[in-house]
Amino acid sequence: MPVAVKTCGLSDRRAVDAALAGGARFLGFVFFPPSPRDISPGRAATLSAALPAGTASVGVVVDPDDDFIDAILSQTRLDYIQLHGKESPARAQAIRARTGCRIIKAVSVSEASDIARAAAYRESADLILFDAKPAADASRPGGNAEAFDWQLFEAVPPPSSGWLLSGGLDAGNVGEAVRITRAPAVDVSSGIESAPGRKDPAKIGAFLAAAAAVDAGAGEASA
Repeated sequence: MPVAVKTCGLSDRRAVDAALAGGARFLGFVFFPPSPRDISPGRAATLSAALPAGTASVGVVVDPDDDFIDAILSQTRLDYIQLHGKESPARAQAIRARTGCRIIKAVSVSEASDIARAAAYRESADLILFDAKPAADASRPGGNAEAFDWQLFEAVPPPSSGWLLSGGLDAGNVGEAVRITRAPAVDVSSGIESAPGRKDPAKIGAFLAAAAAVDAGAGEASA
């Protein structure tokens, strides 16, 4: 089974077009001002208008309150809301019920026990995204171009339902990452940039081609 790809932190038409041309299954838009990938809801609405069937739009937020989510959804339609902060299972469930959007919950990983924490979101998240735990002094919880030890999945199996692997992925290592983890889907942001927040269409194409050449072989992540 081909691995599904989420291209995250998109902010311009050339990047979106490259992601669609390469077969990305998820387009991620970041709504988090400290990030160099932050985008306005109006801009995201323009970029995600009329997506082809099978491609999902994802809004990435960090510990949002209801007003913040309402402001985003008043301007743009999202298929998924990705919670990339410290949101509890109850909060994830409440956001899903309030918005009608499917939920991706990011789980930060530095050791095997972190993978096990995903089980708490079994009833409240549709997909789990495993990302590298940021450094203590990091200003944002993701998009830091850091990978975690993929061998940790040998000690603690990932969820049997859908999940994505994130953290430090690029065209050069995504094949190895999927072969080791058997991830059904991957998330990339800094690995397809020429500078923080500046997506490179050539790198997007190369990453999607590299991912397409590898079979996931386990699990499922569906748009």
